[in-house]
Amino acid sequence: MKLTELFEQNKLSLSFEVFPPKTDTAFESVKHATEAIAALRPSFMSVTYGAGGGTSKYTLDIAKNIKERYGVPTLAHLTCVSSTKETVREKIEQIRAAGIENIMALRGDLTPALEQSDRSAWAYSHAIDLIRDIRESGADFCIGGACYPEIHPESANQREDIRYLKEKVDAGCSFLTTQMFFDNNLLYNFLYKIREAGITVPVIPGVMPITNGNQVERAIKLSGSFMPQRFKALVDKFGTTPDAMKQAGIAYATDQIIDLFANGINNVHVYSMNKPDVAEAIQKNLSDILG
Repeated sequence: MKLTELFEQNKLSLSFEVFPPKTDTAFESVKHATEAIAALRPSFMSVTYGAGGGTSKYTLDIAKNIKERYGVPTLAHLTCVSSTKETVREKIEQIRAAGIENIMALRGDLTPALEQSDRSAWAYSHAIDLIRDIRESGADFCIGGACYPEIHPESANQREDIRYLKEKVDAGCSFLTTQMFFDNNLLYNFLYKIREAGITVPVIPGVMPITNGNQVERAIKLSGSFMPQRFKALVDKFGTTPDAMKQAGIAYATDQIIDLFANGINNVHVYSMNKPDVAEAIQKNLSDILG
């Protein structure tokens, strides 16, 4: 199923993101975790690619297994940073051959080594270059792109960021998924601005449950997310008590999702971090809401 078909159903839905293993020895444990999440029958699951394509060889294996064994629509991430045109063409063909209809087209995070490399020789500098190549490949994919309610860290300002986002959508994105955020008002303000700019494709909010106090610093580093005082108080109170922090983090994420649903957002994506218990707890909290 193409995800645009799901979004057109106008029903409340919840999806989860998982990531492939970093090593061969971790494959079975990660596969088991992703299967446990797939068994919850989410609306779809996305499978990440890894910084610099470091775990890319497992992305398709995990995505194909979820789709074939559990019948859950899958969204395979594909990044292009430091890749050659030939490598990207091969990856596109592999995804098509696996029967996966949805690609999340991303530039990809820059590893320290990539940040110091000569970018002038890169075949791909931005996600828009990858999106164009996917469209021009002739394969009939539903293509997703990333967006940043709090602006991309490399953009000068939000106006510039939205202008580039519009170009990305015009190049062939069928939907957008947001970076994590912890204040829903930031998303609502962002949606107003991009609609004013003529971006009309579905936007899927990405919510990350913070279940460990140590995740906070990493989340801020990765996304530059604004942490509202309510969330800071939660971490201050429960951050050193693992079980309490886990419960509080799940409750906070659940509250975010309920507010999004109540304000006209039908599809929410959860960055579940290969944690079936967290995914299950959030889904259970929303069982009567999702119906």
